[in-house]
Amino acid sequence: MRVVLVSPYALSVHGGVQEQVLAMSRELSRRGHEVLVIAPDGTDQTRYETPATVARFGRLWSLPANGSRAPLTLSPLATRRAWFAAIQFRPDVVHFHEPFAPLVGWGILRVRRAPAVGTFHRSGDGPALRLTRPLLRSFARDLDVTTAVSESAASTIHRACGVAPEVLFNGFEMDRFVATPRERGGETVLVVIGRLEERKGVAHAIRAVRQHNDRGADQWRLVIVGDGPERARLEALAGHDDLITFTGAVDDAQKRHWLRRASAVVAPALRGESFGLVLLEAMASETPVVASDIDGYREAAGGHATLFTAANDGDLERAITRALTDETAASLQAALEHAAHWSMVTLMDRYEVLYEEARRRHRTAR
Repeated sequence: MRVVLVSPYALSVHGGVQEQVLAMSRELSRRGHEVLVIAPDGTDQTRYETPATVARFGRLWSLPANGSRAPLTLSPLATRRAWFAAIQFRPDVVHFHEPFAPLVGWGILRVRRAPAVGTFHRSGDGPALRLTRPLLRSFARDLDVTTAVSESAASTIHRACGVAPEVLFNGFEMDRFVATPRERGGETVLVVIGRLEERKGVAHAIRAVRQHNDRGADQWRLVIVGDGPERARLEALAGHDDLITFTGAVDDAQKRHWLRRASAVVAPALRGESFGLVLLEAMASETPVVASDIDGYREAAGGHATLFTAANDGDLERAITRALTDETAASLQAALEHAAHWSMVTLMDRYEVLYEEARRRHRTAR
């Protein structure tokens, strides 16, 4: 099968949607499919770790979206070029991630020359969804099959335009995490991974670690992996503390290194997480997880993470202590088995069926 994967967000900027697109491209290629990845950022010359062909179009813009910044293109020319590239590829199916996000995939979607599958990731309403309902309802008619990565994401798009997607999940490649050597040392290392923006709650992790270390007990080292607009403020909050390290943006291999190096992974997001993939990646790395008790994280944790009240520094500190104290070989194995239910292999088994369903519906509609 010839499959086009469309990401509205630039691969050159770290993000969960982009990671899903690249991981899917690897698994589809492993299964013998021909894959074309289309994304924004025509200046990006990075060679990504995938056998798929990667085509990038348009000038990159960073726009506010759902409490974050979305790396999009707003170029109509990029839309036309992306459409031409897709048509030249002669796809059997086009798989759009966040299909309503501007702008690179809109031309491919509206022309309807190939069966279309749409996957929705966003969780949480906002003015962009409320103000564009008529346009979204029009776009929805161009999709043959729709899915969402979580119940929360499915509810969001259903309220926005009436779409009722099949709820699947964000998949990940289990073997890539355990393949990285375990490197735990004598000190307690806590790791936070993600874009440095207010809704990710990293400030609460910093305050919880500092208030713990100020008591003079066993010291915790905090490693903050990622970059973003909040970095300067967070560095100021850390106060040049020798036990708090900012790595900046890292590649996938370095991320896997920190997941295996950590004594525990802390996910302190405040809101807006449709699905807690980083929790499952930590479980796959045989590392305990401490996460805020919000919808997307609770769903992913499945009882295998230590949850705390979001934005509560004291509760976060207590949760970290519990996670470190309660770790056993049995608890790590149970979490690993739980994470396996969200493997990319399992996810793509289902998508192959949905791709065939989209082709059938597309033929019928014509």
